[in-house]
Amino acid sequence: MVVAILRSISGLCAVSSSSNLPRGNSAAKHRITAIKSVPTTPPSPPSGVRRRRKNKDENMVENPYSKAEAARPDLRKTLSDFLEEARDFVGDGEGPPRWFSPLECGAQAQGSPLLLYLPGIDGTGLGLIRHHKKLGEIFDIWCLHIPVRDRTSVKDLVKLIERTIRSEHCRFPNRPIYLVGESIGACLALDVAAKNPNIDLALILVNPATHVNNFMSRMLTVLPDGIPTLLEVTFGLKQGDLLKGLLDALSNEFSVQRMGGLGGRMLRDLFAVSANLPTLCRMFPKDTLLWKFEMLKYAITSVNSLIYSVRAETLILPSGRDQWLHNDEDIDRYSSTLPKCIVRKLDDSGLFPLLEDIIDLATIIKFTCFYRRGKSHDYISDYIVPTLFEFKQQLDDHRLLMDAISPVMLSTLEDGTVVRSLEGLPSEGPAVYVGYHMILGFELAPMVGLLMKHRNIHMRGLTHPMVFMYIRDSIVDPKTFDKYKLMGGVPVSNMNFYKLLREKAHVLLYPGGVREALHRKGEEYKLFWPEQSEFVRVASKFGAKIVPFGVVGEDDIFKIVLDSNDQRNIPILKDLMEKATKDAGNIREGDESELGNQDCYIPGLLPKIPGRFYYYFGKPIDLAGKEKELKDKDKAQEVYLQAKSEVEQCIAYLKMKRESDPYRHLLPRMLYQASHGWSSEIPTFDL
Repeated sequence: MVVAILRSISGLCAVSSSSNLPRGNSAAKHRITAIKSVPTTPPSPPSGVRRRRKNKDENMVENPYSKAEAARPDLRKTLSDFLEEARDFVGDGEGPPRWFSPLECGAQAQGSPLLLYLPGIDGTGLGLIRHHKKLGEIFDIWCLHIPVRDRTSVKDLVKLIERTIRSEHCRFPNRPIYLVGESIGACLALDVAAKNPNIDLALILVNPATHVNNFMSRMLTVLPDGIPTLLEVTFGLKQGDLLKGLLDALSNEFSVQRMGGLGGRMLRDLFAVSANLPTLCRMFPKDTLLWKFEMLKYAITSVNSLIYSVRAETLILPSGRDQWLHNDEDIDRYSSTLPKCIVRKLDDSGLFPLLEDIIDLATIIKFTCFYRRGKSHDYISDYIVPTLFEFKQQLDDHRLLMDAISPVMLSTLEDGTVVRSLEGLPSEGPAVYVGYHMILGFELAPMVGLLMKHRNIHMRGLTHPMVFMYIRDSIVDPKTFDKYKLMGGVPVSNMNFYKLLREKAHVLLYPGGVREALHRKGEEYKLFWPEQSEFVRVASKFGAKIVPFGVVGEDDIFKIVLDSNDQRNIPILKDLMEKATKDAGNIREGDESELGNQDCYIPGLLPKIPGRFYYYFGKPIDLAGKEKELKDKDKAQEVYLQAKSEVEQCIAYLKMKRESDPYRHLLPRMLYQASHGWSSEIPTFDL
């Protein structure tokens, strides 16, 4: 059931009759009985829903992430669902455009911003159907429906959207309004943003239309009005070619292994399209397609004349396999023109990316930190925890690394006993974990993942701001940093550190920062901490526990062959290093030590046969009740040096003990698992 709320084009007034509603078969009539009048305030979930959720949470297992290995994909609808529900909408051939809100999006979190979906060439407004459930938990979603036979001009559509955003901006002036526009909808979003620079808008442009393929337009004018021909020319839905390509892929064993379940999804989608050809025929009649192309031409021309007036922050998601509506040069021009713009290319997507299995818009928003509830993004309050399936995907992405290093986790109980588990870590925050940074931070993924899986401890890492920057022509693909943002990374700053502790979070802090993570040859296991304490007094304000830890193992997996000193003697690498250092910025500006003049570069690494990683969390240093005492700089410095000394002792302990680990090297570990089972825990040295 999709339709819950309809708004007319004339003035956002409540719809009280069914004359302007989508019409269709008996299923559609059943849906019409579920339509509600537009409330004066955004719909909120019934109290009974909240109570049921609360009771469910109370009965949940203590750590939901412990079952991540068996997590199922997040519940999403399919292409078949889109086509079946579109049947009810395309029957509504007449009538003005209007807004509707899907019923499945009715339980969004408090304070969720409004998201307006502006449809693509289909006009149904159902383009987000695969994303309704996840997006509906964090947005109040309204979708624009444009009936098939409607001929409302681009100007009037822009006016309709403008009236809506102005009305909602007056109601909630401190919340942003998101415009998600697909193809022609992206043009409408840009047009609206250009004409309303004083309204806080955030644009998500999915496969935006930047030009019209004139050859395709001319072909449509001479072709008969028949669905097989039109779909073949316009969308590439030639059934014979699709089926032949599918069978070729399925007959190739390598392709099947490489695609996983892709072949099955393709077959399912092919059947869905075949079973709904009448719906597609009504959705894309020839005269409507010709009208859409004329709309596209006008909309693109309008946007090109107004693009320099857009001030809204923008996320552009161009498809990698669609050359009908845009090209890379146009996207580059948009990204260089728009003042606050992020481009994230959907390399494997086609004309309708939002209907594809591989695209999850909610996850992309998390990856790009594009979600906010207020006037500016807050990395603490606006953070959305990963779903169980998203967490499983992170574990799967690092499965090869985890299997190669077989991490050993040690912690210290309150009585000083060292145990092979994470039992010694504090269950509740605030807590500050301070430790040693391996080369390129290779210790992060196993540590953060295992703490979440085994103890439900969600570490919020204080991270270099370059992780959150979008730099055009960067030497590092921004997607490299997705995992840090999804798992809760926060740009390092005193204010963010303070906010995290105030929220009683588990904070991961590397005082050595980039200097440690990009250390040079011969500097393994050497700490590069600042001379003065930078975190002790702030931690004492909240009675936090400081958990020192050491990590050993990087010298068992890589050998540094080109460090920053070497690269300075190679002209090309020197230029790249200087550019990267300039782009990253200096978070220790004013520090005259080497910590304040750290080069950013990609070290040259030579892989080795993987050894084992060892993690040792020392006994927590409890700062509860010591705020007044630690206001004294000398006292705070003593605690700081104690924490540093504890980290060095953890490293020394691990370096010594690993020598007696019979399973330190890869081959003994493989033999052990071959005889005891691949999921068995591999022994280590005696404690």
